[in-house]
Parts: sequence; C-alpha cells; structure tokens
Amino acid sequence: MTESGQKKLPIFAFFIALIVKIFFLLTHHIQEDAFITWRVAQNLMDYGVIGFNGATKISSSTTHLYVFVSYFFNLIFGKENFIEPLLIFNSILFTIGSVLLSHLIFKDNKNKAIFIVLFGLLPPSIKISILGMEYGILFFLEMALLYYGFKKEKKWAVLLLPALIMFTRIDTVIFLGITFLVDLIWTKKIRWNYIFGGIIALAVSLTFNWFYFGEVVNNTIVAKKLRYDGNFTLKQNWDFFNLNYGNFWGMIKLPNDFNPFTIIIAIFELLCFIYLVRQRNNRNYFLWIIFVFGWVKQIIFLSQKSLFDWYYWVPQILLFVPVIIFILEIKEKRNLWLSLFAVYYIVPMLAFQAVHSIATGNGEWNYRRHIGLYLDIYEKDKNQWILLEPAGYVPYFSHLKTIDEVGLVDKDIQNEIVKDKDNYWLNTVKNRNPKYLLSYKNLFTEKDSAFYQENYKLVKEFRIKDHLQSQNPLLEKIYRLKPSGTDYNLYEKIRK
Repeated sequence: MTESGQKKLPIFAFFIALIVKIFFLLTHHIQEDAFITWRVAQNLMDYGVIGFNGATKISSSTTHLYVFVSYFFNLIFGKENFIEPLLIFNSILFTIGSVLLSHLIFKDNKNKAIFIVLFGLLPPSIKISILGMEYGILFFLEMALLYYGFKKEKKWAVLLLPALIMFTRIDTVIFLGITFLVDLIWTKKIRWNYIFGGIIALAVSLTFNWFYFGEVVNNTIVAKKLRYDGNFTLKQNWDFFNLNYGNFWGMIKLPNDFNPFTIIIAIFELLCFIYLVRQRNNRNYFLWIIFVFGWVKQIIFLSQKSLFDWYYWVPQILLFVPVIIFILEIKEKRNLWLSLFAVYYIVPMLAFQAVHSIATGNGEWNYRRHIGLYLDIYEKDKNQWILLEPAGYVPYFSHLKTIDEVGLVDKDIQNEIVKDKDNYWLNTVKNRNPKYLLSYKNLFTEKDSAFYQENYKLVKEFRIKDHLQSQNPLLEKIYRLKPSGTDYNLYEKIRK
C-alpha cells in the first residue's frame, strides 16, 4: 500500500467503527438517566430554568455541559426529532476520541486502524456511544486533553479542556488529578499552565453550582449519597463486592455472583500492562495515565458503593487498551493471534452486547416508554404530580411533574429521608398528595395498605411479560431469553 493509503487507514477505520455503532441505534437501547438530562434541557427551553419541574432550579442531571448540548440539539431538530442526531453526535465524538488515543499509543497507521475498529466494538464503547449519556463527549474531551495538551503540548488545551471536562462531570477531578500526578512523576517538573487550567476548571464548576443552584456539588451526588448511604459489616462489604465486581473490570456482567471471566480479564489486563511498560517506549507515559486512572476511579467508586454501571464504562475500556496493544504487537504469528482474538473475544462480546441491547431496548423503549405514553394520554393536566422511581422514561414521555424516590429531581423528598428514612415514601405521599403513584409493589397488600386503599385506586397493572412478543421470531426469542424491565402498578388519588 502507498504511503498516502497508509495515512488514510485510520480514517477508514473511523467510519467502520462508527457504522457498526449506528446499527445499534435500531435496538433503541437508551439509558434511563439520559432522559433525565434531556428533560432538564427541555425544561430550560420551556421555562428558562435548569430544572426538572417548571421554574424550580435543581441540578437533576449529573452533567451541565451535556444539558446545554442537548438544549441546542432540541432547538435545532425539535423535541420530537433530536434524539437520533444527538446519539450519532455522541458516537462521532467517541470515535474521534478513539482515533486520538490511537495516535498516543501507535506510530504505525495499520495498527492504529485495527485498534480503532477493535476498540470501538467493545461493549463499553458501544454503550458510551449510543446509550445517550454524556460519556461520548467526556471521552473525546479527555483524549483531546492527552493528545493536544500533553503530546502536542498546546497551551490552549491544558487551559481550556480541563474546564470543559469538569463541567461535563465534576467527578472527572479524578482523571485530571491522576494526569497531573503521572506527568509530575514522569517529567519531574510542574506544568504550571495545567495547574492554572485545573484552577479554572474548579472555579467554573463550583461557582456555577454555587451561584445558580446555591450548592457546591450537584444535587444528584447529594441525593444518591443520602438515599443509598449505609454502614456495612466486613461480610456485607465482601458480599457487595462479590455481587457487583463484574461492573468494575469486565466487559460484561454475567447474571451470577461469582464471575471467573471477569477475574481472568483483570489479570490479563494487568499482565499486558506490566509487559508493555517494561519496554522503553514514550507511549508508556500515556499508558500509565490511563491505567492508573482506570484502577483509581474504580476503587474510589467501589468504596462509595456506586452501583450504576455507567460510572465504569470509561475505566473498563481504558484498562483493556494494553490487551489490544499486546495482541497487535505480537511478533510471532501475529495474524493468527489477531484472528483468534477477534473470533473468540471481540465477536462474542459484540454478539452479547447486541442481545443485551435488543432485550434492554425492548424493556425500556417498548415497555417503560409505553407507561409514559399511557399516562400522557390518560392525564391531560401536566401540572399533576407523580411519585415513582426511576425518573427517566415515564416522566419524560408523560410530561407530568415528578417526585422520584431518590430525590434527583425533587429536593423535598430528601428532607423526608433525613427525618424518617424507613417511612419517607409514605410520609411524602401524605404530605405532598401526588395524584399518581407508580410502584414496583402492590401497595394494597404492603405495610400501610389501609391508607393506600382509602386514598388511592389501582388504575392499571403494567407487566413486562405482556411486552415479550414480536412478529420477528428471533427478536421474541431474545426478549424471552433476557427479559428486561420491572412490573409496575399505577395508582390514582381518589377524589373526596
């Protein structure tokens, strides 16, 4: 191949990886929390306020930058048509980020191209790209910082990009801090422009939170900490880890407590990393940054009992980078190893993600969205309140004012949790009198059933088993193989 052809290989790889991800849009697998961000963006359009319920200010979304990006996509494409363009935009940014990462770790364009494709087909890469969360933007910004700020040493990058990164998610202080420490140890000098960039980033994020919301950190962080806080014994900590560690290092989380597959992957990642950094290579600088960051972030979030798997998507794929490098740089029978790696790892992972996305897309887009659409037709007064969990699909498509069990979109329920955590749900119902309750439980057979029977009536039962059919026999098999969704009961307040 000619030299110009070699230079174009990463560009071809970019489009291959992007096209594969775009096919996943057909599954309608969109993360619940994305709809929280999108409702906040639409609330900004309708009321001029960053909030969730009318003119009340609240940082319901974990990301400020993505709220503004979503706001502009709503303005450009309209509320009915913005989702697909935004998901494609996220996928483009993530794939550009993978191209920048390839420039950090390879010199050969052929290796860059293969890396971009293999990296882009990993399950976390697909989820970052098409599930609607802010991580496509975040990954792009973080890789842009490493490439332009630390490889090309552009002053604008180390001054501007940290602010955009932290304005996307405040917990990215971990990434920015690890990058600073590795750079300090590696170069043995202080990069003052980067320090100024970090100060600017902190100032922008914290002052925006303080002057707009009257808080230092996002409400979402406070609410989750308050709702899920608990003292664990040593045994409970071990049981928690054993149940959830598949989120932390593996590409997939299998539905059982003990997952040896994840342990094998974690060990292989570590061995590949040790093998690579023992070689004298300038890329080791970036390998240290991404690998230390991957481990530190996961350990911090694990210690805080963070259950949500999207926190771990970026660390998962970054920790896997040494494995792909190792496979691509094997000298003996390289093509054989690469073929075996693709056939026995990449393709099964891609197939698993396809099945998972199809099943989850059915459980969320076809089923949970259906609940929101039902309520949208059933209740015409959009000033009525509903108490439920979670605050994604149903509030977004029903357009009702919302109280969520965790307090992400409504702060008043947090006061009830502080006063009486065991009875906060019932106390909220009594004090706030929401017109609708959407519960996983049968409230007429639970504790305090007499109160609910006296004040509420059952409107409709929503059952996931009723949404496992399809005219396509293959889709129906997948729906039944991996049913996704939760049964709900909808209650309406009785007029007296």
